[in-house]
Amino acid sequence: MYNYKEIEADQIEYIAVATVEELGNGQRIILEVDDLSIAIFNIAGQYFAIADVCSHDDGPVAEGELSDYQIECPRHGALFDIKTGKALTLPAVVDIPAYPVRVEKGEILLGLPVEE
Repeated sequence: MYNYKEIEADQIEYIAVATVEELGNGQRIILEVDDLSIAIFNIAGQYFAIADVCSHDDGPVAEGELSDYQIECPRHGALFDIKTGKALTLPAVVDIPAYPVRVEKGEILLGLPVEE
């Protein structure tokens, strides 16, 4: 499981995925990057990214209802923290990947682990 808080900064490569104009407050985008489905959220000007996969059944999670910093899996109701990927409720017991996001010159950049 990938969580950027456990990876050294020099092991992360940032790629542009959208502009701030394309992802307004309260919105999300789901994109495919290197065969990974990743959701990026804008919550009051803060950007967060998680894998679009529920660890309970490997189905998509990013279309679920968002409340504060928690997303609810639309199939079985598991909650995940979009800041960290942490599984917060059953039936999920395994965290999902979380990725760093930063903004530079109006572009939203997604951090991915460097391939070795």
